[in-house]
Amino acid sequence: MNGIAAPILLKKSIYPWLVVALLCVVGCLNYLDRMMITTMRGSILAEIPMTDAQFGLLTSLFLWIYGLLSPLAGFLADRYNRSRVIIGSLFVWSVVTWLTAHATTFEELLLTRALMGISEACYIPAALALIVDYHKGNTRSLAVGIHMGGIMIGQSLGFIGGWLAENRTWNFAFTIFGMIGMVYSVVLLLTLRDRKSSAADLDSVQVAVPNIGFKSAMRELMLNKTYLLALTFWGMGSIVSWMVVGWLPTYYKEHFNLTQSMAAIYATGYFHTASLFGVLTGGFLADRLSRKYTRARIMVPVIGLIVAAPGIFIASSTTVLAVAIGCFMVYAFTRTFLDANMMPILCMIINPRYLATGYGFLNLVACIVGGVGLYAGGVLRDANVNLDVMFRVAAFSLLLCAGLLYSVRPKNLPD
Repeated sequence: MNGIAAPILLKKSIYPWLVVALLCVVGCLNYLDRMMITTMRGSILAEIPMTDAQFGLLTSLFLWIYGLLSPLAGFLADRYNRSRVIIGSLFVWSVVTWLTAHATTFEELLLTRALMGISEACYIPAALALIVDYHKGNTRSLAVGIHMGGIMIGQSLGFIGGWLAENRTWNFAFTIFGMIGMVYSVVLLLTLRDRKSSAADLDSVQVAVPNIGFKSAMRELMLNKTYLLALTFWGMGSIVSWMVVGWLPTYYKEHFNLTQSMAAIYATGYFHTASLFGVLTGGFLADRLSRKYTRARIMVPVIGLIVAAPGIFIASSTTVLAVAIGCFMVYAFTRTFLDANMMPILCMIINPRYLATGYGFLNLVACIVGGVGLYAGGVLRDANVNLDVMFRVAAFSLLLCAGLLYSVRPKNLPD
């Protein structure tokens, strides 16, 4: 497809959905490339000896750099061309993925993970901002939800790295997916375009100003009390999410005396499947209801969090495995209503010129508090605090998160 074909498709209302489809693949590759290394630990250690602390640092360093650079990466997407930032991010992290296959020492692996964090930080804010640029009105939440679904599929497919490492070599997996990403970046170069401003956009003073500065973006966001409220409830929700995902396999294993493999199946297979359907359902419901109710994109995730809270509480209180699995699936299904609607909510509360930057700060907060949540779980376990107690506290935290979200008042009318 050339530059002329994109506008033609856009006029036919096909291109906005093509953008979502194209970015779903990128989102899947994004999480698949970052997750693979955790599934091939044995194969890597057989060739590159390292301590458990060093292996853990490979993931931690990625997360720290990824989070810290997310606001600046979002600013780049707001200041320059969103599609080019996405394509550049994909190409660079794919090259880094390919280079990872050629690492022979711990230090080289650590360097590639650092570079991966830098390059991948540029993707999510730019991708979600581009999607909401194209999807106005009653398709916005579903479009974001579908993209988040692609990310969840990438998380679920992380096992492919371990399988390839076991049947071939760990280098082979990184080589293959690095090459796939580089080829796909060329596909995007030929197909992905920023949305051209409409006549209505050109009438807007905010959109008419072409250039923004990082300091001015930070100042406006940090002085926006509603945005700070959004950072708060997003951070609280992220603590709960990371704690549940990180400690759920251990909870199943210890509380129900399961094998490691069965605990992993219940904690990932069932859980992530429910999350995938949840993010799609949350987007669909918010879009449908927003036709008549302007706060629908706020209220759908509020209701989701209110339902998710007793799901965790009951799951952590029961001695019946089937009940625990079902209730944790309810949590996974309804909690993700917020994921599908967070960027659409941002569209309602901040200057549209700073959407990617605003989401970048959300990413930063999620990474910081997520790490705190995982660490705090370990500290509490060392202090002989059971996981069921931590999950019950998390349930009450979700209710508080729902209350904060309910108090959000939109400043911008839905477009």
